Amino acid sequence: MTPIFYKSLLYCYILTGAFFAKPIAKTSFHPLHVSTADISYNKQEGNLEVICTIFTDDFENALAKQHNAKTDLIKPELHTAMDALVKQYIAANLHLKANGLAAPLNYVGFEVNREAVNIYLESAKIPLPKKVDAEVSLMHNLFNDQINIVHITVNGTRKSQKLEYPNKMVVQNF
Repeated sequence: MTPIFYKSLLYCYILTGAFFAKPIAKTSFHPLHVSTADISYNKQEGNLEVICTIFTDDFENALAKQHNAKTDLIKPELHTAMDALVKQYIAANLHLKANGLAAPLNYVGFEVNREAVNIYLESAKIPLPKKVDAEVSLMHNLFNDQINIVHITVNGTRKSQKLEYPNKMVVQNF
């Protein structure tokens, strides 16, 4: 008798659950909002080289919000238009100083690598830096739980720091 009762109770839960259950909430593919900025001094070229990596969907949303425009970083036919938006966004949200002097970054381009976008930048020639200051506010216009991880490599020494929103300054001495 007991197994029949529990079996019919189970069927009732299944049937009523289908009608009265809350809809499944749409969740983000990645609940963690994180980007990386990898800053390296290239001794042969005498410049800083930067690679920023950001989740593609988040970056498209940040670009759309900042520029009030529709964005799609994946479509090849929109690459030139997106280049301009990416260049402006990075120029507004990433600034470097080497040895106390501004090290303006030249935008090289971007590429989509699966779920992330890699953005490439480089500075003009500078002497070997003993101190690097980085102001990184990537995705701050979109998320108040953003984490930016900044790696700085000079002369083979790599130093890393995690910036949690609203922090955006990294200073590393070499």
